This record gives sequence, structure tokens and C-alpha cells, in this order.
Amino acid sequence: MSSASALSGQKVLVFGLAKSGVAAIKLLLANGAQVTALDARDEASLGEVARELKAQDVKLVTGATPPGLLEMQHLVVVSPGVPLDLPELKAAAETDIPIWGEIELAWRFLSEVPLIGITGTNGKSTTTALTGELFKRGGGRTFVGGNLGRPLAEAALTPKDWDTLVVELSSFQLEGVHQMRPKGAAILNLTPDHIDRYANHEAYGEAKARIFASQGPGGFAVVNADDAHVLRLGLLANVPVYGFSLTGQAAQGGPKLTGLAVARPGGFRLDFLKEDYSLTNRALRGGHNTQNAMAAALLARLGGVSREAVQAGLDSYPGLPHRLESVRVLEGVEWVNDSKATNVDSVLVALRAFPGNLLLIAGGKGKGAPYQPMVEEGRGKVKTVLTLGQDAETIAAAYQGHAEVHPCGTLDVAVRRARELAKAGDTVLLSPACASYDQFKNFEDRGDTFKRLVQGL
Repeated sequence: MSSASALSGQKVLVFGLAKSGVAAIKLLLANGAQVTALDARDEASLGEVARELKAQDVKLVTGATPPGLLEMQHLVVVSPGVPLDLPELKAAAETDIPIWGEIELAWRFLSEVPLIGITGTNGKSTTTALTGELFKRGGGRTFVGGNLGRPLAEAALTPKDWDTLVVELSSFQLEGVHQMRPKGAAILNLTPDHIDRYANHEAYGEAKARIFASQGPGGFAVVNADDAHVLRLGLLANVPVYGFSLTGQAAQGGPKLTGLAVARPGGFRLDFLKEDYSLTNRALRGGHNTQNAMAAALLARLGGVSREAVQAGLDSYPGLPHRLESVRVLEGVEWVNDSKATNVDSVLVALRAFPGNLLLIAGGKGKGAPYQPMVEEGRGKVKTVLTLGQDAETIAAAYQGHAEVHPCGTLDVAVRRARELAKAGDTVLLSPACASYDQFKNFEDRGDTFKRLVQGL
């Protein structure tokens, strides 16, 4: 099957019924396909999803994959969480049955709309949301989604509603694309991740590099010029490649860059356009967000957004919840929600974003990583640590002799104690370094609770 227009009356199996799988089914049904839905969970676990699919005459198959089921289909659409090396998927591929990801399916309906694709290990969501803000400031009807928020299949239901698609793409999603042709494609960084899915770091990088595979005339690529692995992946792009750098000195071994965005005090410069941009927005503080902002500005300017709209978007971007989110300033003390920092590495990024005078609220369900790197990164910055959750004593032990430690147990106690201790010019930072499941449903619940407590002070 080569085109979306050929779906009517065709047998299509959707493998995996998380958010993107359900969105794919809606798109397939709207275009006349005969849909079978497959999920390893039982009907009771699927709950309302199972009931809704049955009401739409979708054949639902749960548990183990019945032998031969995939070979009976004209097309298989795979959710990102389903590994493509499953035996049943390999068997289907050997019989020349197309296997698409949800992103590929959606793109077949959206191929006339410019797509800006963003991937990387860290910062994808912030850069995608910020890039979307810049395009919206430019006046276009912009869809923002993919791995962030709304599945791309939702946009495909109304393709004429969009002028630009700004899409976060995970490595899992990129495994399932074939003809998707981004106008602009960015790889932000690469650090070891998903070691349970990829044989090694090189294989992980190869999955990310698929974002460049089908780009053509009029396209452009954006890479992190400070990341040697990312820069080498830029050699796979057959379009002009632009870089962004905190240092202005690109790593070795990459392609010749058509242009470079370089960090400067208070902002950055696009050298090939001789344009300077300021970064005064609290939602974009820290070196990591300078990188995100440079990538977003490159994508937007190269995608046709005006200089004025880009600066306006950088100034107005509200930030994503739970990621260095400024909650309020009370009597000269800023309260920041970084509940998304569920591991030590994420806290290191947060600590680098502040000059000092920090009261750090940390703890929860630990992941076994040592906390000493946090202590070292926060030396001279973190003056007080307020601990909570299961790993409270371990964190306290790491900070012993390096900062004042206050065992609090729960978040409400930590907020009250921080209110008593903090002085004008201080920042109270919730950056837990731990999962939330010992006391909360998820990191969102933890962050929302923190915001509610802080707003009640």
C-alpha cells in the first residue's frame, strides 16, 4: 500500500492501543478501512477504550497475537511502544505487508503541509512547544504534537486546517517512518537512553537519524554542533545543515555547516543572518534552554517566520508545566516547580540554571543512582536541602556537611519549612531527583500539589 487514498475497504491492523494507536484507528475509520485492534492487555485493563472500539465495529484482539493474524492484513500500523523486532511483525514484513508507525500513517494525509520534526534525548518537548509558539507568533495555523501531547493522526483528520506541523519525534516513532518528509528536521542531543530497546548507542543514534532520511529540495537540517555524535549524524542529511553552539566552536567530524547559532551573554546570534536575539524569559533560563531556544529559532527563521515574530515568541513562551516552571515570586523569593526532574541528571541541569541561593526540595522513590553529583554541582549554590519521601535519608546523608538539611517527610511540610527559611533573593526549587510514586500518582500530580501549596502561602 503506497497511499492513504487506498485505505477504503482495506484490512488494517493497529498494534498497540495507547493514545497514538487510538488516534490512528479514528483516522483509519474515517477513511473507510476495516480495522482490527491488537493489544497485549486484556479487555478489563483497556476499559473504556475497549468499549468504544467495539461500539465502532472495530475487531478487538487482546493478549497474545494469534498466528497468522498479521498476514491477513493489507497494512499494519504500529504504536511507538511496540518493538518492530517482534517475531509476528518480522513474519508480516517478510510477506511484504507494509508496517507503518502512526506518524507515517498520519503524514500520508498531511504530505502537502510543511512538517518541522524535532528529536533528541533531552529537550524535545520544550523545543517543540517553543518552536510551535514561534510559528504561531508568525501568524500561521500551527499544529503542535507528536510525542508531545496530541498524536499527529489528530491533525490528519483535518489536513486543510494547518499551515505548519511542529512535531516531537521519539526514536521509537522514527523507527516506523518510511516516506515522511520533514521540511525542517532537528536532532538536539544524544545521550545513552532506551538501552533495553537498542543494542548500543550507535543503534540508538541511527534511529534518531531517520528524521533526515527522506528530506528533499527546500528542506534543512539543524544539529547540535557541540555534540560530536549528533554532528556526525548530520553527514546523513542531503539538505543544508545548520548548527547551534554554546561555545561557537563546532565539534569535529561533521558536515560543513551552512550557518550557526551561537550563544552570547543574554541571548544568541544567528551568524548567517547577522541577527541577535535576547533571552530574558524565565521559562528559558539555563544553558540547556539556550540550546533549545537556538534550535527553535533556527527552525522558525528557516521555516519562514519573521525575526520580529521569533523574538516575540521567545519573550512570551510560557514554558511547559513541571520543567523549571516559575510558580510565583513571594516577598522576593521565587518558587520553581521542576517536578519533571525524576533523576539525578535532570537535577544537574536544573542546578546549572541558577546562580545560587537555592533551597532544594528533593526526594521520593529513588532510582539507585548516587546523589553525590548533585552535591558537587550545587556546591556554592544549594544552601539548604529539604528532604521528603523514601530516599530522604540517603539524600540527607549525601548533603551532610555540604548544606543545611531539614528532614520534612512530605511536600506540604517542606513547603511550609521553606517559607520559614527563605529570604528575599532566594529560590525554592522543587527538583526531586526521584520518582513520585511513593506519595503521588505521577510527577504531574506532585508538581500540581506543589503549585497549589505555594499559591496558598
